[in-house]
Amino acid sequence: MKKIGIVGGIRWPATVQYYSEICRRANTWDTESRQTGRPSAPEIVIESLDMTRALALEGKDGNEESWERFDAYHRGALRRLETAGADVAVIASNSPHHRFDEIVRGIGIPVINILDTAAEECRRVGARKVLVLGTALAMRSARFRAIFHKHGIDAVSPASDVARARTVMLIEELQRGRLKGSAVRMGKIATASWPFAGEPVVCLACTGLPPAFPGLMTQASFRYGGVTYINTMAAHIDAVLEYAGIAPEKRNPALKSSGPGRKKEFSVVSAAAAAAGRRSAAAGAGGADAAAADGTAATVEATTAAAR
Repeated sequence: MKKIGIVGGIRWPATVQYYSEICRRANTWDTESRQTGRPSAPEIVIESLDMTRALALEGKDGNEESWERFDAYHRGALRRLETAGADVAVIASNSPHHRFDEIVRGIGIPVINILDTAAEECRRVGARKVLVLGTALAMRSARFRAIFHKHGIDAVSPASDVARARTVMLIEELQRGRLKGSAVRMGKIATASWPFAGEPVVCLACTGLPPAFPGLMTQASFRYGGVTYINTMAAHIDAVLEYAGIAPEKRNPALKSSGPGRKKEFSVVSAAAAAAGRRSAAAGAGGADAAAADGTAATVEATTAAAR
């Protein structure tokens, strides 16, 4: 098994979900495939960041300099995972992927992009159009839409400011544990915001949204109330498991496949590419990354999944 690194803490319940689901799936796979009676789990190292600090460091689009500290904070966490011996890493949050290319610059281990995994799941179930519902940053991000477009998926966000505000409000309520009626509200936002013909397909572009569907949180895609949902968190977990060689790819039998199996096209940073990036970035990396060096590291031990 490959050692997995997780940048978490930005919404800590998601970090617990990543940890617990990776361990649960690894245990199941190990028991069923080797039948040794001694289920094992992969080595996992977690860098837990301060959500308040991460949000405060968000920059303004069109002003690259304003994002430098945000990028450095997350890049510093990835570097500490690399130093700790991780073979592959994930960032357990959607919003930082708005700056994925900048954050992973110079990192020498593969980092799996959550948006690539979501787009691959769209393609697997035959969806060619998707509505992005999530954090305010995710919904306004042209980069999010561009990654889906790269995979042949037409991604849009709600045209209505009201729909965006309701989505953010729903996320906040879910974070407070107010789950009652949240799935129905999510469906109403999706249906009202869907600009195409046919059944809505929604990308849950916030790890705080899947708790609206407690029994379906581990599914990369599912249907509920006439809406197909792409669960970025579950798709991301599936991808890191597959990359680490831990578990076979999980498929939801309720959804049709779009065709024969295709090789995954996850965005990862290879060691060779990272070495070239590290050399090009070395001159200017010192100041910004030094500011990130005091990011708090925390090892999270969890035995049950927390809703996120």
